[in-house]
This record gives sequence, C-alpha cells and structure tokens, in this order.
Amino acid sequence: MRTAALVQIPQRSLRALQQAIELRGGVIPALRAGWAVWRREGLAGLRNRATRDDTTNYGAWIERYDTLDDAKREALGAVLQRLQRRPLISVLVPVFNTPEPYLRQMIESVRAQIYPHWELCIADDASTAPHVRAILHEYATTDSRIRVMRRASNGHICAASNDALSLATGQFVALLDHDDVLPEHAFCMVAMYLERFPTARMLYSDEDKLAPNGTRVEPYFKSDWNPTLMLGQNMFSHLGVFETGLLRDVGGFRPGFEGSQDHDLVLRCVERAGDAAVVHVPHILYHWRMTPQSTSARVDVKPYARDASVRAVEEHLARTGFDATVRQLAPDSTMLRVTFAVPQPAPMVSIIVPTRDRAELLERCIESVKTRTRYPAYEIVIVDNGSREQRALDLLARYEQQPDVKVLRIDAPFNYSALNNQAVSQVRGSMLCLLNNDIEVISPDWLDTLVGYAALPQSGAVGAALWYPNDRLQHGGVLLGIGDLAGHLHHMLPRGARGYFGRAVLAQQLSAVSAACLVVRKTLYGEVGGLDAEHLAVAFNDVDFCLKLDAAGYRNLYVPFADLYHHESASRGGDMTLSNAARFAREAAWMRERWGSRVRDDPFYNPNLALSGGAVFSLAFPPRVAPCA
Repeated sequence: MRTAALVQIPQRSLRALQQAIELRGGVIPALRAGWAVWRREGLAGLRNRATRDDTTNYGAWIERYDTLDDAKREALGAVLQRLQRRPLISVLVPVFNTPEPYLRQMIESVRAQIYPHWELCIADDASTAPHVRAILHEYATTDSRIRVMRRASNGHICAASNDALSLATGQFVALLDHDDVLPEHAFCMVAMYLERFPTARMLYSDEDKLAPNGTRVEPYFKSDWNPTLMLGQNMFSHLGVFETGLLRDVGGFRPGFEGSQDHDLVLRCVERAGDAAVVHVPHILYHWRMTPQSTSARVDVKPYARDASVRAVEEHLARTGFDATVRQLAPDSTMLRVTFAVPQPAPMVSIIVPTRDRAELLERCIESVKTRTRYPAYEIVIVDNGSREQRALDLLARYEQQPDVKVLRIDAPFNYSALNNQAVSQVRGSMLCLLNNDIEVISPDWLDTLVGYAALPQSGAVGAALWYPNDRLQHGGVLLGIGDLAGHLHHMLPRGARGYFGRAVLAQQLSAVSAACLVVRKTLYGEVGGLDAEHLAVAFNDVDFCLKLDAAGYRNLYVPFADLYHHESASRGGDMTLSNAARFAREAAWMRERWGSRVRDDPFYNPNLALSGGAVFSLAFPPRVAPCA
C-alpha cells in the first residue's frame, strides 16, 4: 500500500498540472497563476487550488443536476405555460471586435433560450474587424428579435451599453458580455423567480467559467443578497437582470467606470430599489469565458477596473451618508477592503471577559487588550465565575486596583449567558464587546474596526476573524446546518488564503458570529433580551442571539479585517464529557425547535453546496434546490 501511495502522489500532481494548463490556456498562464498562489498561500494554497480546479467532481455534478434532456425541457415548457407573467427580457450586449466563434456562440446561446420572450439588443462599438458587422447583419436579418445598432466611433463599454439600452423595449434587461454564453434555461429560471417574487426589481444568479478548452470550471455558488459582501466584490454579476425602468431612472451606465461599470450600476440601482427588491436565483445561469484579456482569468489585465471599483464603492458610501475608507485588498485582487470610521466622540466600549482560574490565560488576554489596543474609550469588566486557584485570585486582586478594570464576582454554576447578562446590567459603555478569556489581541486597530461596523444603524452583532496560534483560521463566521447545528466557515484555512471566492477575507453579512469576540450596541442587546440563560447556558447562545438580531431586522457581520488569536476553550474544556454531551444535545434540540428551518437553510450559504458528506463549500450531491426549478 505504501508503494501504491507513492505512485499516486505524482500522478495526482501531474493531473493537477495538466488541468491547470488546460484551464488557463497554456503553460505560461498556468505557471503565472500558480506562482501567485504560492507567494500568497504557500504549498497548502497550491493544494487547495488544485482541488478547487479539479473538474472531475464538477463535471459529474453538471451531468447529474445541470444538464437538460428532452423530458426536462418539456417540463420547463409546461411551467412556462402556467406563469401569470411572461415579461419581455431585453438582452444588452456591447460588442467590439469579438472573435467570430465567440460572437456566434454568444448569439446562438440567446437564440437557444427555452423562454421565447426575449430580444437581443446589440451595440457595435465601431468594431474594426470586418466579420463583426457581417455576422451582426446576418443575424439581424434572419431573426426579428435581434436588434443591432452601430456606433460611429468607439466609446468603450459604458457608452455602448447605454446605446444597447436605448434599443430595449422589454420590462426587464439582462446583461451579457460579447464573448460569454447563457445556458438554454437561463431566462426560464428568471421568469420563474419573477413569478415567485413579484416585487423583484433586480435578480442575479450563480455562475461558472468557460476554460479555453470549453470545459465548465470554477462554479461560484453565491450567498443570497449580501449588501456588505457587495461592497468588497461584485457578487451580483453574473447573470444580472434589472427592471428596465430602474436602469433608466438611475441614468444607465456611467462613463468613467469602465471595467467596473456593473459594480457601480448595481450599487446605484440598490440605492433606488432597496435591498428587498434584490433576488438571488441559486442556479448556474451564466458561463463567463476565460480569455487572456478577461479578468475571469487574470485580474491584472485591467488595472483601471480595480480603480473604478474603488471609486464606485467610495461614491456609493458617500451618497448613502457613510464615512468609510475603501482600498484594494491586495495588488493581485479585484476585491476591496472597506472600513467605517468610528463615530466621534468614540463610544465607550465595555469589554466583558468571563473567567475562572487559569490566570495565565486571563493575564495574556487582559494585557494584550491594554497594550495593543489603539481604541481610546473602553473599560474592561472581568466576570470571575468562582476562581479558586491562588494565582488567579492574586491576579484578580491586582486588576481590581486598576482604574480601567472592573472585577465582578459571580460564584454560581457556569452559565455563560447569565454571566454576560449580569455584567451587561452593570457596565458603563454604550457598546459591548463580549470577549473570551482565551483571546489574545494581535492588531492595534481591532476594536476600531469592529466598532466602526457595529455603529452602523443596520448592524447587529459584529464578529472578528479568530486564529489559532499556528495561524490557522478558527472562526471565519458561523454557518448554520453543519455539524450538530452550526459550525465555523473556513475552519483551519491557513493565513494568507482567501477561501471560497474571497469569502474568508471579505466583510460580509452572515447568520451568526462567535461570541468569543463579538461587538454589539448595548441597546440592541437589551432589545432582543440578551443571551438566553434559561435554555442556552453554554452552547449556541451566540447563534441564538444573532438569530434574534436577524429576526429584528439587523445584519450580523463577519469582519476579517479585525483579527485576534483564540486559544480555543482552553479554560473550560470540551463538550463531550458525558454530562456535557447531554447538556449539549438538549441545547441543540432546543435551538432546532425554536428556529426550525432557519437553522437548516442558511441564506448566506447556497443550496448547491454541501452541508454533510463533504467539506464546507464543496458541491452538494444532490443539491437542496430542485435542478432547473
């Protein structure tokens, strides 16, 4: 067996290298992509990327769940006949010197739509390649649904897109790049979701990429609408569908935002339509072609697009009244880091630290807060839950003498929820920071970052990235429905890795975050009744608290720009002793009874991704949403 394993390792490596060359369109692009991953994430990152780029699983998934046969086409046709609304969808395509095969494939993918109520609005941006005009004339004269105009001079993508919009007569418009393609059921799904969500004014779908060899790769199964994530990446495109009147009301595409014109457009439309008008269609409805000139393959080919994305988000935040700083996450990324200014004067933050014995943990925690925190206005409230060890008692006595530290003594059976609730009733701050005693501060701006987000009017609980001391991620936000009830996203991801389409390193809305480090306004803590001390003494109290905030209309946020070390559960131990296991099971059962489907169907994950039987963000076999339904 050992010999077989040794033989298999190079075979796997060879297969990964061969696939990388095929997907990237040659040896040089594959080496360039691999070098970038190596510099950022090391050998572990290369292994993870090889796994992600392995097309075997996705190919099997496509064959089982995302391939239409005659029976499925007939079923979709029957569904369409039952729809009360069959709006005309105008497909906007700006064209410039598109290679002939790609141009024909794009057009044919629209003509192949099962949903018949569409028109294709093409603006030729003064292409110099003669085949473009000939092909567009050919199709326009053979299919009355194809409308073409030619610009007198090249005005780039925003001007051409606006000209395409001027041709549109449909109630909705869909955006399609000139070399990308749609699956034949794309507009069927859009029409079905418009029927299901009649107030929708903006819809977006999941997407994948077309490798140079035509293989479908890198599926991006997205979160439901996530306004905070949208600031850091354009999660909306592709496929993007807009109410035509909305698009015209906001003035269409803005020249000067070329390369990030869709990001800018979506932000302006959401300002007008509101978040409730945005609907996610959890199906792959767009195939984004990887070419040497496309940011789908490399982000450095269009540096102007990154600059435009920064400006789009900056202007959006300024228009909506927020004081924030926007900058590129990294030179090789289109993703953005957004931080919000701390209100002035800075609100007092009460940092609540429950503890029992284990003086070395408490001392490291408190001293790291005191020596490494830049934030100007905080108090530390240590909640001692019956310490008996002399070193801990001596340390607590020393802290009691310090003016910025308060020690509360609650000698009762351990109840994490009750300890924090009692402390909250006695603190001075308008902001609360729940902090475990096994946390260690490592960056001076951690509290500024968390308070900046927590002070936003729509924010609920705000959590940080928590790292094990070996720089593996312990907490990247909470995902519902995995494990016994919930678990952490990107658990054990190495520092430097970006996770699933950047979601480990981008601020985003999630269902819950860990109370090991959680910042929330004190008024909100009281509004939802704090932590549940009656039913959730130890486990899931933070998840329940976040779900109460979510139900009250607030956004729980994971903000990885604040990061700390977490020496996890070092003071209390695990949950799997006999008595602890019984208590854990009771608390999990209570959560399921209280929250029902909410703890099974996390809107910030995706029903096409696995909850069990595979790693988080791996493909679900089968998906939890009916294929093409």
